[in-house]
Amino acid sequence: MTETEFLNVSDAILDRIEAACDDAAADIDPHRQGNVLELEFEDGSKIIVNRHAANQELWIAARHGGFHYRLQDGQWRSTREEGEFFADLAHAITLHGGEPFSFAG
Repeated sequence: MTETEFLNVSDAILDRIEAACDDAAADIDPHRQGNVLELEFEDGSKIIVNRHAANQELWIAARHGGFHYRLQDGQWRSTREEGEFFADLAHAITLHGGEPFSFAG
């Protein structure tokens, strides 16, 4: 994937996350600045999602850890563990927001 393609794909992913947070039952306030999307929760906790263009990775920083993802076989898979980006992010949002969260549908 070229850098331009990665930037376009990752922009669409950040857009998808923002839209899902806007529709969520939990009180999530997304703030986007450049390649960083900050999700702030009612209790003041935050999840940071950003892209790293040099490695063509998506990164998540949450209270329970930091995670890196790279596109593999059409899915954003963890570079260190067995996780998938959207499932892991949904889990982190559920932990922070106290409400079930999903990207399904």
